[in-house]
Amino acid sequence: MAPLTRYDVVVVGAGCAGLSAAVRLAQGGARVLVLEARARLGGRATAFPDRDTGELVDNGQHALLGCYYDTFRFLADIGASANIRVQPNLAVTMIDRDGRRSRLVCPPLPPPLHLVAGVMDWEALSWADRLSVLRMAGPLRTAQRALRRAPGDPEGPIAASPGETVDNWLIRNGQTARLREMLWEPLALAALNQPTTQAAAPVFARVLAEMFSDDPQAASIALPTKPLHLMYAEPAREYLESRGSVVRTGAPATIAVGADRSVSVASGAERWTPGSVVCAVPWFALGDVFAGQDGVLDDVLERARATEPSPIVTVNLWFDRPVMDEPFIGLPGRAMQWVFDKQAVFGGAASHLSLVSSGAAGIVGLSNPEVIALAHGELLDALPPVHEATLVRATVVREPRATFSLAPGQPQRPGTRTPMAGLFLAGDWIDTGLPATIESAVRSGHEAANIASGQLVI
Repeated sequence: MAPLTRYDVVVVGAGCAGLSAAVRLAQGGARVLVLEARARLGGRATAFPDRDTGELVDNGQHALLGCYYDTFRFLADIGASANIRVQPNLAVTMIDRDGRRSRLVCPPLPPPLHLVAGVMDWEALSWADRLSVLRMAGPLRTAQRALRRAPGDPEGPIAASPGETVDNWLIRNGQTARLREMLWEPLALAALNQPTTQAAAPVFARVLAEMFSDDPQAASIALPTKPLHLMYAEPAREYLESRGSVVRTGAPATIAVGADRSVSVASGAERWTPGSVVCAVPWFALGDVFAGQDGVLDDVLERARATEPSPIVTVNLWFDRPVMDEPFIGLPGRAMQWVFDKQAVFGGAASHLSLVSSGAAGIVGLSNPEVIALAHGELLDALPPVHEATLVRATVVREPRATFSLAPGQPQRPGTRTPMAGLFLAGDWIDTGLPATIESAVRSGHEAANIASGQLVI
């Protein structure tokens, strides 16, 4: 066995959660070792070269929101703030199932007046649809009060019942079918990665409370201007290595808990017993990481095994000419709910579009030609310039376990702390109150690092 090398903390997993935890720890002076089983950094938010074009392709399009404060802080810490572009205010072009194009623009007013004003001016809706948004004011205020409630405060009213689906919640609060299809369902699918008829309402209420908080820009959409691993993963590696920490890829690791409750990590022929360990692997990989834990983590491992996944399917289409005049467009009521023009990432005359199907259980099992034909057909219906363009190349990226299910009855998500004083969990599935988003992952990473830092002697 190779001689031991001393690290203050070992982080297992180099996605958003693991890297944000490592960066926060390194900021405090800790020497960190990050171990990533895959050959590239980024976990489920990464990029890879297309085998024919050589172009870097994200393994799924990720959009951020203006309320992703921990994510923006993480990007600032590693000098990567310029790698995203944030809207000044929420503005979204939608093309409905009849091909009618309209645009929701929320003016710079105090929230939630900016949303109300935007909906009232949205020509895609009838007046009955527009007025129905006013009935969401009460539930939003309740959700915002719950968000501001400090630990230990008396319990108050809840915005939504844990057993209630998003769809039932919206109907109960008077949202018309048209407004649900044009506004709430696209937002919910993008945030929750599950159809509104399946996902539980409380998490969506939490998302809306953060989006429509006191910050007028909290609901704005932010898009990466670089492929995902260049947006944050490689800058995080450079930051860590510049401070004496080490990042290894292609390094699968196992975590063991000793009889004395000490926690050690092994990778290949090497083993470490650091002051703290942060396990930042996805819920579905948790059982493979623990080589021995003497029953102390049985509850968490059982919950992880019982947690169901929800898939995302992304279709990349290359055309012989540009066919979009906006960075992204919503396609409500379709299998592919959003289309992104990668020109914003790659520049020039790029003709690469990414179409995203969230909550894609209905199409993840289709063949590649079937999925490509579906995506191309929906583009032909929505964007007239596609009729004049030639489809040059197409690929399909499936993430069957892109996120965890938010359906009522799923196992309770674990917290950051474990029964072992030196072992912490991080990841988008940790109970941050948010769905499986980049922000949830980064928040969990920051929380794990903050707690671990308090136990280190550096």
